[in-house]
Amino acid sequence: MSFAGDPVQLEIVVPAYNEARRLPLGLSLLLDKLRKLPVSAAVVVVDNASTDATPEIVRGWTGAAPVRLLHCAQRGKGAAVRTGLLATRAPYVGFCDADMATDLAALDEALRLLAAGHPVVVGSRRHPGSVVQEYGRPLRRLGAVAFNLLARDLAGGAADTQCGFKFFAGPLARAAAAELRTTGFAFDVELLMHCVRRGGMVTELPVVWRDMPGTTFSIRRHAPHCLRDLARIRASACHPGTGPTAAPAQAVRPVQPMPLAFTDPCGTGRG
Repeated sequence: MSFAGDPVQLEIVVPAYNEARRLPLGLSLLLDKLRKLPVSAAVVVVDNASTDATPEIVRGWTGAAPVRLLHCAQRGKGAAVRTGLLATRAPYVGFCDADMATDLAALDEALRLLAAGHPVVVGSRRHPGSVVQEYGRPLRRLGAVAFNLLARDLAGGAADTQCGFKFFAGPLARAAAAELRTTGFAFDVELLMHCVRRGGMVTELPVVWRDMPGTTFSIRRHAPHCLRDLARIRASACHPGTGPTAAPAQAVRPVQPMPLAFTDPCGTGRG
């Protein structure tokens, strides 16, 4: 596999809010994996207004691949990922969580699929081939299942919109991120919706996933915001000429193997 013509062929965004405790191990695992890939790669850590030593850890980091630090003053994982994706230049980009809850072995298959023409490759804990550790908190698992059912038609049919392991053709990701307005945890749904609108069919990838301690997501604190964001995303999908998601269509070659069908969320019969 070769991505000739670019000094860095893959850039991975890692959003980080107060990740001083988990980030050192996460970066070590990620850079060790990147060292073994057949492509040149770089990491973009986006400090999401942390109040701990997160930025200092990144500034002093050295490893097998370049690690760049960006600052995002606006709180929210969606805001951090948007900042990171818009700062990339590589032909292939993606993002993963600082805790590396998704086993990085999936990165080999993600790159293979991207090189084969799949423009959007997302890790899915609902894939029949995935190995998933049960959530430590049953309420969080129930909430995740319910949210994915509500969001699936908006996100190109993806059965798991919230797995923090997503990779894209670079130009498509940057165009979609430029339109992203959701700053919180529901941002994945809007990002995938923008990709699908541009013809970027979604391919789900089996993963090995562990429920890592220390997550900042709280079902009680964040669920109401996620549902409000989802309602806003759905409204903008039904009225693309007036909402923040409106954009001219851009040609991205759809791939036929393992596609996920896009269901019209407005029931208008348009794909």
